[in-house]
Amino acid sequence: MDNDLFDNDGTAENVISSVHFSSKTDNWPTPQKLFDELHSEFAFTLDVCAAEDNAKCSVYFTRECDGLKQTWQGVCWMNPPYGRTISHWVRKAHESSLVGATVVCLLPSRTDTHWWHEYVTKADEIRFVRGRVRFGNATASAPFPSAIVVFRGKRPVATRWTRGVFLRRVSEPKGTRK
Repeated sequence: MDNDLFDNDGTAENVISSVHFSSKTDNWPTPQKLFDELHSEFAFTLDVCAAEDNAKCSVYFTRECDGLKQTWQGVCWMNPPYGRTISHWVRKAHESSLVGATVVCLLPSRTDTHWWHEYVTKADEIRFVRGRVRFGNATASAPFPSAIVVFRGKRPVATRWTRGVFLRRVSEPKGTRK
């Protein structure tokens, strides 16, 4: 994904330390260009980690209604708080995919963490973002690499048994059973 992070000579821009990139905030607003590119691919229906001023979908959960306590359905966008609770969000994304939701996540690429190994490695896709993401209206790029992690919905499929040389399970579209 091209995110305008590099100068013409291919060198990364200087990363400037500020409160936006410190542990004083866990709010990293999704870059609109990045969201638009993914939205055109996935057609999101729910933003599970939003604020009133940065929601990316018409249906969204804010900090006040606690998205971790809500049911995630459809195609969900998740740019979670990047603080100590991130593991809870990634676990919820994985678990929601097991009951049918597709969850696309913008995450810091922290491959040395427990939550990465416990949940992200179970994702259907991991797309490492080239360069560093510039969040929200920041003037500098993030001081960490990012990844787009996709947990695709795994809905139970209606099946029927047929005879052949071996018994095998064959999927059939829902509602076509005779």
